[in-house]
Amino acid sequence: MTVLRVALAQLNPTVGDLDANLALMIDAYERAEAAGCDIVAFPELSTTGYPPEDLVLKPGFVADNLAALSKLAGRTRRCAAVVGFVDQDRDLYNAAAVCAEGEIVGTYHKRLLPNTTVFDEARYFTPGHESDPLELFVIGGVKVGVSICEDIWSPFGPVAEQAAAGAEVNININASPYRTGKGVERERMLATRATDAHCAVVYVNQVGGQDELVFDGGSVVFDHEGTLLARAPQLVADLMVVDVPVPPVYRKRLLDPRGRITEALLPTVSVSTVPVVHDELCVASIAEPLDADRELYDALVLGTRDYCHKNGFSDVVIGLSGGIDSTLVACVAADALGADHVHGVSMPSRYSSDHSKSDAQLLADNLGIEMRTVSIEPAFAAYLDMLGPSFEGRDPGLTYENIQSRCRGQLLMALSNEFGWMVLTTGNKSEMAVGYFTIYGDSVGGYAVIKDVLKLRVYELCRYVNERAGRDVIPENVITKPPSAELRPDQRDDQSLPPYEVLDPILELYVEHDRTAGEIIELGHDDDMVRRITRLVDIAEYKRRQSPPGVRVSRKAFGKDRRLPITSGYRG
Repeated sequence: MTVLRVALAQLNPTVGDLDANLALMIDAYERAEAAGCDIVAFPELSTTGYPPEDLVLKPGFVADNLAALSKLAGRTRRCAAVVGFVDQDRDLYNAAAVCAEGEIVGTYHKRLLPNTTVFDEARYFTPGHESDPLELFVIGGVKVGVSICEDIWSPFGPVAEQAAAGAEVNININASPYRTGKGVERERMLATRATDAHCAVVYVNQVGGQDELVFDGGSVVFDHEGTLLARAPQLVADLMVVDVPVPPVYRKRLLDPRGRITEALLPTVSVSTVPVVHDELCVASIAEPLDADRELYDALVLGTRDYCHKNGFSDVVIGLSGGIDSTLVACVAADALGADHVHGVSMPSRYSSDHSKSDAQLLADNLGIEMRTVSIEPAFAAYLDMLGPSFEGRDPGLTYENIQSRCRGQLLMALSNEFGWMVLTTGNKSEMAVGYFTIYGDSVGGYAVIKDVLKLRVYELCRYVNERAGRDVIPENVITKPPSAELRPDQRDDQSLPPYEVLDPILELYVEHDRTAGEIIELGHDDDMVRRITRLVDIAEYKRRQSPPGVRVSRKAFGKDRRLPITSGYRG
């Protein structure tokens, strides 16, 4: 039985940093070559980072990306490299180059361009088509097909066509963004595709944070029977070397109509025809999938770390209220950047409770982060004096609540300006959805860590933090006390909002699953409650448009993912 030694380079590129991305690839290539690999696979658009968005509309950027590819190709020797890049001919293409012996020996253009959720590749690229014929590459004596991300999701796409024409292994390079539950769906699909095609599948995925997106890695290899051979760890960079057994599958394909060779044979490019015989086979590693809480928490940590570091920020500042949301954000920040780089600020007013101030201080002590106190009372009192004559005879209760929030936002931004710290906002998805935040107040900042995490999930993650630590890093009182903005005497969230046990399931249906109000009511939810909640979501769109980006972890997040008009009369 022939064995193909493959390296999966699960890299963390930076969009637009062509030199740094090239250095990452060269380092990985040299390690793969030293390990005796026949081929090393890099992620989708690995020269540019993914997604490059409108950078590809700059001819100079595309030219520089081609120059980076040429440099990498020039470094290759016997070990072939599959490299994602932006190709340019009649138009722009999301492409993969096969490089070996100092040259680019072949190119593949992605045929299926995703244009849903966070993807808008049709805006930038032309799909590969009949004028760009498919090729197979003989590498280490094995016929190898090459495909890119979405190409493998279709059961009738390029992977099936390549297998029908004789491909024994398919290298699929990816930049597949994370969301909860996607890993299981992805592996189920890959196992099916390998089984149907009678073709081993090598699936390499990018890792790291890019603006709202997090890429989770989890690169995998399946054999021709859909058996998992190897899995790289999630949410960390890795170079995984796998010996892929390639048994003769001709007879099996003949006996199975799904894999019967019915297509014309594809052109074949000879790269290395003789397999390398290794003294010892690589023992494939299968990393255990992370449980749901750790996976989500680590995704928040990775997204926050990369957003800060890739944008030149070493430190962050957080308004610590003693509430559950700012507590979770502080924990994520400390794990992402280190406790020494996290600065908490307590900003009490006349309505702040003693336990909120003490809970915030105890959390800071437990995390080992800096904590300072700056009262907003002098500023709030000044606003009351200034606006008193204008508001005479009125009850500006909500206005005064928002003024307090904006005083806090100004203080955090002042500290950010003076010390170069990025402000992390602390609002969760439930609050973002219904507009339960103050524009230009608690929404100000550079990054919104938990903007895609519903309130009930925030509580679960805080429990996870304590369970992982084996102690109460987060004070128990923070988890058990009723949530409150503390902007008026004895205020609680449930005075302004439905209970989160009612609110969150409706939000999930309306925001993440695009159900109409009428459809949600038909599912058994209270008519008045649904109409109230969906109206709050609709009228808050203008506020969300002015909020900072944050980690996308759900099926549909606010921002790049969910795009609805601010001005709309539809109520469903």
